[in-house]
Amino acid sequence: MALEQLSDVVQRCALPDDGYTTEDHNVFTIAGRTCIEEGNSAQVLSIVLDEQNQEIVRCMGWNLLPPLIQVLLKKDDGNRPQCLAIFNHLLETCRPKELLIGLLELLEQDDPDTIAKSLHLLLNPLQKVLLCLGDRKASSLGMTLSSVLDQVAKLPIPHTKEQEEDDVFSLCRCCTDLTAFVRPFVLEVRQKLMNDELSESTNKMTIGQDTNKEDELRTELLKFCMKTLSYPLMEAQLKDPDTLPVSPLRSFASDIMNTLSAIGEPLTSLVYQPLLKRKQVLGFLEEEVRYPKESLASLNHLVFVHHLAADTFPCVFSPVFSLRCNMEHICLLLSRTEETRIQKGLELYEKSLVRVEDRSLSADLLDIKTFLTVPQNLVNVMTICSRHDLRTKGLKVFQLSIDKFDTEAKYKFFQYMLKTSKHSGVEGYIIKNIKTQIDFALQPGNSNPWFQGTHLLPLLRKVLILPDGPETDLLQYLDRIMESLNLLRYLVIRDKVTENQTGIWTELYKIEDTLMKPLRVGVNMSRAHYERELHTMDTKKSRAKEESKFSVSVGDEKLPKVTSESQIQALHSALHTFDMIESVLVRIEELTDPRENL
Repeated sequence: MALEQLSDVVQRCALPDDGYTTEDHNVFTIAGRTCIEEGNSAQVLSIVLDEQNQEIVRCMGWNLLPPLIQVLLKKDDGNRPQCLAIFNHLLETCRPKELLIGLLELLEQDDPDTIAKSLHLLLNPLQKVLLCLGDRKASSLGMTLSSVLDQVAKLPIPHTKEQEEDDVFSLCRCCTDLTAFVRPFVLEVRQKLMNDELSESTNKMTIGQDTNKEDELRTELLKFCMKTLSYPLMEAQLKDPDTLPVSPLRSFASDIMNTLSAIGEPLTSLVYQPLLKRKQVLGFLEEEVRYPKESLASLNHLVFVHHLAADTFPCVFSPVFSLRCNMEHICLLLSRTEETRIQKGLELYEKSLVRVEDRSLSADLLDIKTFLTVPQNLVNVMTICSRHDLRTKGLKVFQLSIDKFDTEAKYKFFQYMLKTSKHSGVEGYIIKNIKTQIDFALQPGNSNPWFQGTHLLPLLRKVLILPDGPETDLLQYLDRIMESLNLLRYLVIRDKVTENQTGIWTELYKIEDTLMKPLRVGVNMSRAHYERELHTMDTKKSRAKEESKFSVSVGDEKLPKVTSESQIQALHSALHTFDMIESVLVRIEELTDPRENL
């Protein structure tokens, strides 16, 4: 029935395009699709190839694409050869714009396996159709690339070496297909750029018109590169050549960087964009749209961490200059919550720092916002991030960044961190670093004005103080308190009263009021409170069903009750902590007793 309807409408429609009615289109579409779906592809092929039917095929043939693609996606379908022949004939015969619309509609899939198969099947036909559009293809190319990348974004990223080798999600094949798809358009832009360089002395009006056409195509390719840098390349963890000698994702990253260079976007300008003045680019895209910050961060990660295209960079840029350029990207990555971004931010910061000499970064750099924002982001990583390895890596990079500052910069950095940090562990870590710097300054030949004498005292006053006086929560501030006491004990042991290089001995009477006395009062108050709680728990231990005084809530939900044994153990642990604090206090008092220093 469907085959008869198709034959009838084809015979009846021997008129030009304008003479076809809506009914003719509907009958051709429904009957043709039904024939293919019912397995009559050989008869449809005969009708499509008939010379007398080429006009109707040219105008309506693209409507047959959906069932054709469904058959072509099934490699074991017996009608596949006939459907492939029909499909190829439609590509040669139908109008490009209609083919483009039809093919793009067929790209939309949800199942990852079907997505990969559809892209592999349709990218080459799409390329042929776009090349038929001539100078009018730029916007169509942009629409196609946007649709393709939307589909690629639905594919999972391979994370292990084995997943990438086996291409279990077909993402690697799609990336390879994408590279082949854009190649002729990249070559076209490259050729036009070369022609423009050779024809600079010709008529300016002509050059202007050609450049506008080239700019539009070039812009679409630039948008494509920027999107791929964001996904999949930002999400993927590229493997080193030693780990995976043949890496499709690494090759894809290299292809994208080569594409950028080919379309007139020098990698040097992109990588060092934050500090290099770029020439004004005419076009309809604003700077941040043309060069998305996340995409540039991904690009810099590829260059500095994976060393892609590293041989194309001049050696004139110093490690400090490179670090300054990367700080914006590092700040962006570390401010995100996604673990892939945080990891790449840590890697980029570490690679940028290792090239810098120790004690070489001047205090002037702290006037640059990112040099203070990045450490704050690192603190969040060290204290909040759910992954232990990232927290550990964050601490390692944090220390590495401290090591790169010169003496004055370290001093000012410590001041800033003590002022802004709200985390006892971080403050304790900074105090430990202050102790290290003082010890270094007291070594023969290492004397400096920042960690000795008058400059040191203001810093010590920020350290040797109890944040909230006697009311301070000693357990919450334990890390800071213990490091402060350890620093004070070190100072009174290392810096003899007769030398007083640090000024600690003339500052002791103030430290008594800001740290020692309030801390002793706080310890006594806290011990009394916890001993009372412990006594209460002991007397109620036999009442198993009695509601516990201790409860923990997260949001509006109460967590399960803590057992009495756990509560008692926690109270004993707290009392042990107070004993530890007191023992250090007693030792410091002994060391600062005038009779001990006679």
